[in-house]
Amino acid sequence: MSDTDYYEILGVSKTASTDELKRAYRSQAMKYHPDRNPDNPEAEAKFKEINEAYDVLKDEQKRAAYDRYGKQAFQNGGMGGGNPFGGFGFDFSGATGGFGDIFGDIFSEFMGGGRQARNPNAPQDGADLRYNLDISLEEAFTGVEKEITVPHSALCENCHGHGTEDGKEAPVCTTCHGRGKVQSQKGGFFIVETTCPTCKGKGRIVKSACKKCRGEGIIHAEKQIKIKIPAGIESDTRMRVAGGGEAGLRGGQDGDLYVFINVLPHKLYAREGANLYTTVPVSMACAALGGKIDIPSIDGRDIKIDVPVGTQTNQQQKVSNEGMPIIRSSRKGDLYVRFAVETPVNLSKKQKELLEEFRSLDKDDTCQPQTKGFMDKIKDLFNVA
Repeated sequence: MSDTDYYEILGVSKTASTDELKRAYRSQAMKYHPDRNPDNPEAEAKFKEINEAYDVLKDEQKRAAYDRYGKQAFQNGGMGGGNPFGGFGFDFSGATGGFGDIFGDIFSEFMGGGRQARNPNAPQDGADLRYNLDISLEEAFTGVEKEITVPHSALCENCHGHGTEDGKEAPVCTTCHGRGKVQSQKGGFFIVETTCPTCKGKGRIVKSACKKCRGEGIIHAEKQIKIKIPAGIESDTRMRVAGGGEAGLRGGQDGDLYVFINVLPHKLYAREGANLYTTVPVSMACAALGGKIDIPSIDGRDIKIDVPVGTQTNQQQKVSNEGMPIIRSSRKGDLYVRFAVETPVNLSKKQKELLEEFRSLDKDDTCQPQTKGFMDKIKDLFNVA
């Protein structure tokens, strides 16, 4: 028996309702089920913990005993040997709250439909959809409205989702009485539940199928959806479009569409949060004497950048409020400009003469403090006078 608190194992509070417990259990059990985690002993152990916790908390009497006595209520007979629950003896009868109910949820989830799969005639919510949308950094800067085409399953209008030729609800299967499953007893002990052989699990018999959807009640289609993307949005942001997913069946709600934004790399700017970064080349003369340069902003304006006197390569200049917009704020990030001092090439004769003259005037490297500092370190290292 695990030492961890049962409520912590399921990730719920001690005041959680029955429905909250069930949702938490199904989510956890699906995540750690051995079929989804083959050869993973840690997942298998976690799965056993989850079932142990749910087996106690879903039962009102067991939960009350656990809240009062903790796990001692189920150890060594519990409560002085008078434990009415008999430890963790599982009920294979299939009654509500027994072993069959616990794993019925899980197995039906793996077959695609959760608790709804037990009654194929119950309302079934449509599945959620995912759409990956690429946008440029310029579009992320200004905000943009995009129209996307989403393939999905839609309710057949010809038969109103019933799958029948006349558009009316098909009669209930007399073999399974609409459950879609039948039970049989094996060996006088186990009750086995299988898909109904008459209706193939649908719970109803469609004698004349709708020609448009071929009896499925849904058709494959595409729909156009407009997405308003706010200025300042970042990569991996998820936007939800309610009802934009697959169609629900038999009155169930349509699923949702989740649009994942990917901001494409930019040729000039890199982005970190709301700040922008760029590297610009400056001439040796401009770096030495100082000056101004123009660079294009994301929205097409020219931004004037001051180049300080004596600028060195990798020196950085901050330009306030020229970064990306901050969502739900009137503020913007900053722009950081890193300078790359460019050494001239293909010099003319006159240019070479001027540089030679400059070099002759700077024999002690007073104009180049980094060079002088480096040479001083060399002298110190080798004790050169």
